Amino acid sequence: MADKSHDKHWQRSIKMSFEKEPERRQIQKVKKQLKHNRQPKPTRRKDWQPADLADPDELDFEQIERVMPRGERERRRTIKVMALTEAAEAEPNGTGSPLPPETGQRGVVIKVSSGLCRVALGGRTLMCGLRGSLSAEETGFTNVVAVGDNVLVFEDGVGWGIVEAVLPRRSALARPDVFRSHLQQVIVANADQLLIVAAWRNPPLWPELLDRYLIAAARNKLKPLICVNKIDLAEDVAACEAALQPYQALGYPVLLTSALTGYGIEALRDSLQGRVTALAGLSGVGKSSLLAAAQPGLQLRTGAVSESSGEGRHTTTQVAMLPFGERGFVVDTPGIREFGLSSLAKNELIHFYPDLAAFAPACRFADCTHRHEPNCAVKAAVVAGSVSTTRYDSYQKIYETL
Repeated sequence: MADKSHDKHWQRSIKMSFEKEPERRQIQKVKKQLKHNRQPKPTRRKDWQPADLADPDELDFEQIERVMPRGERERRRTIKVMALTEAAEAEPNGTGSPLPPETGQRGVVIKVSSGLCRVALGGRTLMCGLRGSLSAEETGFTNVVAVGDNVLVFEDGVGWGIVEAVLPRRSALARPDVFRSHLQQVIVANADQLLIVAAWRNPPLWPELLDRYLIAAARNKLKPLICVNKIDLAEDVAACEAALQPYQALGYPVLLTSALTGYGIEALRDSLQGRVTALAGLSGVGKSSLLAAAQPGLQLRTGAVSESSGEGRHTTTQVAMLPFGERGFVVDTPGIREFGLSSLAKNELIHFYPDLAAFAPACRFADCTHRHEPNCAVKAAVVAGSVSTTRYDSYQKIYETL
């Protein structure tokens, strides 16, 4: 009953925030801003002598004024979109909030494909195109919208919609673009946590990739949750727990699961309730199988691991947001073989290894890289067994790629 009461209160607050009077004040505010940003008009000429010109084309002046405004409807719509964008920034994240019909609706992008996106609007979804004026230029990203984005949508009355604006993101999980490495591609927007899925066997646990995901979560202010699947393949569960002990010691939550036997599924289900969770991990580790086990109604493709490479075959080909439980959402992403840490400087890496960074102040050199310098306190801690060798090896490998 508490959840239903909270939902009604949340829906009522959304509706009240977009009532006619607040909307009118917001639009007036934007109009005033637009007016102040205009360039001053030049002084009108009073010495026109049309008879002195043989050819009207000889007129040499800038046509900066129009007697009748062009696209008045478009201008008014732009003003309303700007007003609603400002007003919506303070609203909680949701799966679609109704706005006055003449101004459009607020929704959440649940799938993106070839310049189109599917948007959740309350209890329904709508296929939408993107307004031509929307651009990813100067954002540092290559894509205008991503799954999880809150957007403002106008319907065309025949079953389609147009995304007029993308509202500010509170988080964005991104990776370097394949062709333009200086830019990033947003994979998931507005997630609360990152579920890092690995497998104990088939494919084997890869600590370096696990650490890359942890760094990405920290840089994007996402709560990390480590899930090691296929625990049924472990000869000794105690050995698996020992391998993950360094992460537990740092405070990272760790779940051991088996989608095949159901081990740990209940704990996983509880961790996903009421949150927007992005999933990350190699293909074949069982992300889709875990989701299907945690919520049997989900229609997800699952596949086996390639015998020749020991890696998973891609079964998830597109990023998609799926409802989970009553108030949760999961974003199933394609298996990412190489997860980059774009723009991370070499000297910043140590700060994402708190277990190593704790010994760094005792190093002989202030700019010690903790790799080859003499009198390095971090290396001494590794030799003494105070720091996990696996974690230190991971640090070195990632350092070489930056």
